[in-house]
Amino acid sequence: MEPFSKRLEKAVRRTNGCLCVGLDVDAAKMPQGFTPDAPGAAAFCKAIIDATRDLAAAYKPNLAFFEALGKGGWEAFEAVRAAVPAECLFVADAKRGDIGNTSQAYASAFFGRLHCDALTVAPYMGRDSVDPFLSYEGTCAFVLCLTSNPSAADFETQELASGGKLYQRVARTAVTWGQASKGEVGLVAGATRPEHLKALRALAPDAPFLVPGVGAQGGDLETVLRDAKNSSGYGLLVNASRSILYASKGADFTEAARREAEKMVSAMRPHFK
Repeated sequence: MEPFSKRLEKAVRRTNGCLCVGLDVDAAKMPQGFTPDAPGAAAFCKAIIDATRDLAAAYKPNLAFFEALGKGGWEAFEAVRAAVPAECLFVADAKRGDIGNTSQAYASAFFGRLHCDALTVAPYMGRDSVDPFLSYEGTCAFVLCLTSNPSAADFETQELASGGKLYQRVARTAVTWGQASKGEVGLVAGATRPEHLKALRALAPDAPFLVPGVGAQGGDLETVLRDAKNSSGYGLLVNASRSILYASKGADFTEAARREAEKMVSAMRPHFK
């Protein structure tokens, strides 16, 4: 299998954009006509995928929303995985991370069974909690580094006694974990932290970035596109979830979702010509 970075570049070239559609499917927010359960969530996600498949470089379902649906949630997640076309990347937003057999089991579930292209992981427990996710060729473990939530400042941007900020230490350390592995290490870098994006990219010039926070969270797309592309000019996925999924609650929800996706990709195209 080709390296994840090469497949990401192909996806960006195909769409002339780096849009990742986040499937944060909230049963209470779905348009009329969808039942507020696992089958309804799967059907809604499939409709969004069908409406945006030529615009999206990737899709990123958030596991929490599927787990909240009860015993049918996992089946819904599998159905969504099957609905994503082969030319689009599939990023499982699961934020997993543990040690020993537990991480091995997580990696087997997402990479071995579901054949996800990438997975978000937590680095707090150190290298041995991430290594199992790097044993699958052609995949990427997106390490939580500089997240978009307000409380990220509680830890991530704190100054270390040894110098620099914690997120910078995470970035420098995490990218070394993937140097001799089958899989790659990427970084989650929030669009709501524009003052840090350029510094983070300097620390990890080649790593893929997954950037949430554009759209409903207010991150600036132009700043992200200017500061977060990697050394090859690609290496970037910009996620948008609610602004696309819930652009309309009416019968025109697929048309509205497509319009929002087109608006984002149109803004991206000048950066990827």
